[in-house]
Amino acid sequence: MGWFQTRALEPGVFGTHEPAVAEMFRAAMVTVRGRDRDLQFDFGCGLSPLRPALPLSGGPVVAVASHAHVDHIGGFHEFSDRLGHASEAAGFSGLPGVETFADEFRGWPDLVSHPPAPGWSVAGWHLPPAPLTGTLAEGDRIDLGERQFTVLHLAGHSPGGIGLLDEADGLFLSGDAIYDDDILDDLPGASIPDYVRTMDRLRQLDCRMVIGGHGPEMTRARMVAIAEGYLRKRG
Repeated sequence: MGWFQTRALEPGVFGTHEPAVAEMFRAAMVTVRGRDRDLQFDFGCGLSPLRPALPLSGGPVVAVASHAHVDHIGGFHEFSDRLGHASEAAGFSGLPGVETFADEFRGWPDLVSHPPAPGWSVAGWHLPPAPLTGTLAEGDRIDLGERQFTVLHLAGHSPGGIGLLDEADGLFLSGDAIYDDDILDDLPGASIPDYVRTMDRLRQLDCRMVIGGHGPEMTRARMVAIAEGYLRKRG
């Protein structure tokens, strides 16, 4: 078995994970094959070359990062067309003093259950800079040919968190705005007031399938239950 594990979630949509990475940093990467171009949403931790392992079609790829935390941008630099929210541009560029959590990642106990390659050590790992080649904002569209995604700015977990919604099909890629696990809202850079607004929005969102930044895929009902539970706690 290779470092990455990929599952077909539905026709043309795939989820990839790094099963040997500690659960805290085991993020979801989503590939959507399109007629004119593919979408790659999030990029793991950068411990092993990502792009060759992904189920891409071989055509052009638009690479979109949900936010600039280390477990979502490790392989971002492997793509030439890199899009994300402008408020986290410094993190994508690798500027010092920005909360990518790369240092926390490097020092995490039992970070991997086995190394990605013989002789690998986290001491030799670094998070490669991946400056944005373009920015995304609320309402922007990503056109794959036969399907389009609308950009939703979903701050809370981080200032520039974004999700992508295929309004025609009902597929929602939420990043870390919402996921089926403990919601982290006390990290540096997080904002509980922003998260409350985001959760209120998400509980009203029309979708059929949600792929979060961590944990299992969700139905809309499960997403709404998580959002309403958060609002009862923090709202």
